[in-house]
Amino acid sequence: MAQEEHIQIVKDCIASGKNYGEMALKYQVSYQQVQNWTLRFEQMGAAGLEDRRGRRKKHQAPLTELKKSQIEIEQLKHKLYLLEMENGLLKKLDEIERREAWKKRDSAVHIRPFRSTMKSMAFPLRQFASCSM
Repeated sequence: MAQEEHIQIVKDCIASGKNYGEMALKYQVSYQQVQNWTLRFEQMGAAGLEDRRGRRKKHQAPLTELKKSQIEIEQLKHKLYLLEMENGLLKKLDEIERREAWKKRDSAVHIRPFRSTMKSMAFPLRQFASCSM
């Protein structure tokens, strides 16, 4: 909507005794929007209804190089934090996937009990232990 339409809606709203709901239905906008436009119009006049998106406030001074650098450092710190979190999450996911793969492999292949494995390994050692040098 253009600024002229906002002004018309606000003027109608004020004329109707600030009936925000009626104006919202009449112009097919939200109740909250009509209320905000009306309050801004009463405080700042028609200038309060201008579209200021992407524009700097008049009283706001331009940033110094130091302040710009500090802002950039904070943004980079935040980006690093997010990347570290993502890296940690991916490592944990990889660990879980490997653990699940081992569980599937172990359940699919019959594993010899630990004791029988040790007996088969110990047998050749007994031969060498009985040998005399």
